[in-house]
Amino acid sequence: MHTIKQILEKKQINQIWHITPDATVYDAIQMMADKRAGALLVMEGPSLVGIISERDYAREVILKGRASRQTRVDDIMSSKVISVPSTEIVQSALGVMTDNHIRHLPAVDDGRVVGVVSIGDLVKDIIRDQQNTIEQLENYIRG
Repeated sequence: MHTIKQILEKKQINQIWHITPDATVYDAIQMMADKRAGALLVMEGPSLVGIISERDYAREVILKGRASRQTRVDDIMSSKVISVPSTEIVQSALGVMTDNHIRHLPAVDDGRVVGVVSIGDLVKDIIRDQQNTIEQLENYIRG
């Protein structure tokens, strides 16, 4: 069983994409597009204060007829951020994501954000792990 820390090391992304709460939603969406990310952490200095996702944009800007250049990130972000320590095992983190209906999960150690994993990252790891198990069993059966 792998940990979130191991997933982050495999991703080899040393930078955490984030934006400030006073930025415009337009700037957040532009950054997500540039970084090919589905969500951004919202940070004030080193403090994690929220998360903004494409889902937030669709529900809180597009569907409500708001202007993305005039709407601030802190007007639509999710301020209750669910996170896990980097020592959390993948299966447990996937359970947290499923139970809370979220697709992006920050890893926070000692109050400091160390990375973000997506549900896709975790599913890929579980599939890879299961494929390895299958190969080992097939090799065992063959002798």
